[in-house]
Amino acid sequence: MRYQLKRCVWEITLACCFNCRYCGSRAGKARENELTTEECLRVAGELIDIGCRRVSVIGGEVFMRDDWRNIVSCLSGGGISVNIITNGFLFNDRLLRELRSCGIESVSVSIDGPGDIHDKFRQPGSFDRALDAVAALTGEGIPTSVITTVNSENVQYLGKLLGILKEYKIFAWQLQACTPMGNASRGKPDHRFSFRDVMTFIDENADSVPFSIGMADNIGYFTEADGRLRGNRSGRALFPGCSAGITSVGIDSSGNVRGCEALYDERFIEGNLREQSLRSIWENPDNFAYNRKFTKELLTGRCAGCPFGEYCAGGCRSYNYFVHGKLYESPYCAR
Repeated sequence: MRYQLKRCVWEITLACCFNCRYCGSRAGKARENELTTEECLRVAGELIDIGCRRVSVIGGEVFMRDDWRNIVSCLSGGGISVNIITNGFLFNDRLLRELRSCGIESVSVSIDGPGDIHDKFRQPGSFDRALDAVAALTGEGIPTSVITTVNSENVQYLGKLLGILKEYKIFAWQLQACTPMGNASRGKPDHRFSFRDVMTFIDENADSVPFSIGMADNIGYFTEADGRLRGNRSGRALFPGCSAGITSVGIDSSGNVRGCEALYDERFIEGNLREQSLRSIWENPDNFAYNRKFTKELLTGRCAGCPFGEYCAGGCRSYNYFVHGKLYESPYCAR
């Protein structure tokens, strides 16, 4: 079977102005061996050549890498839709001008609760600066969304945050589960919360706001309302199973390739772009075996007996792996 790469999440640097309590990559300082500008432009060319359609550029904090605009301009100039994910802390007029000039599709700002809650997880003053970034971006007509990482401490404040976000012209709000990897593996905050409660919250509020509210791929699955809870009001946005190595790939700042950048463990590295081309890694029939060679017989626990198991394939590989080490069994499935 030939697999078509459609989406990539590319961590261009591990440098960050924060050290968040649940940062999965333990960002802060740049790696000593991060890809050079020349290497990044070559990788961008490989993504274009292989037919990738969308790249989410992440950090660390993207804007702490001086050549971010060169990388983004190369991607967008090659016909790739580029989204930048940022904490919003470093925004200024110069950044806005550069964003407009490099052809991005959209920007996503991480906001994890109302002021005191968000600042507790990140740093004092970060909530106000994130909202200022949202206001500046939307004011310039740049499509802007918000991403919230949900855990046991902030899940109860989703309604309050929704009330705040209603005042801004964002196009989407994504709720994703905190995965216990990196800093979050320390257990503070506790990653656990009820998937059902978040899904009910989305269902009850999706029609009350002018932007879409959806849950990420690590929350679900296949409940009676699942089709309209992933940010698509058509009611047909069912979870298709983990896309790592099927239609998506992750690249870290030193050139390691994984099926998903959330599979932040050496076990899942399929190759390095200093040693191999992206195409050779992607087209290697032995790579990404955990997904490409999936059969329903690999399902364990309650997933093994679920009628939707062969379709959802046990849910999010990353979340499963870091919660309990079982790739083919969702620990908190809402069914």
